[in-house]
Amino acid sequence: MSTELAWFKSSYSGSGGGNCVEVAVRPQAVHIRDSKDTRIRPLVVTPTAWTAFTAHTAGAYPAR
Repeated sequence: MSTELAWFKSSYSGSGGGNCVEVAVRPQAVHIRDSKDTRIRPLVVTPTAWTAFTAHTAGAYPAR
């Protein structure tokens, strides 16, 4: 089994890609990193914490 993470970013990021957060989801963890410097170790949270975070931010920042 490969340990390579599949990183993705929001479609709102646009093509410039300068100031983006990238996310890689695994069954036991969600990895979050800054696209400006991918060499820095990512923040790792539980799927439950990620779900709570995205639900909170979706309520605070409604879709455009």
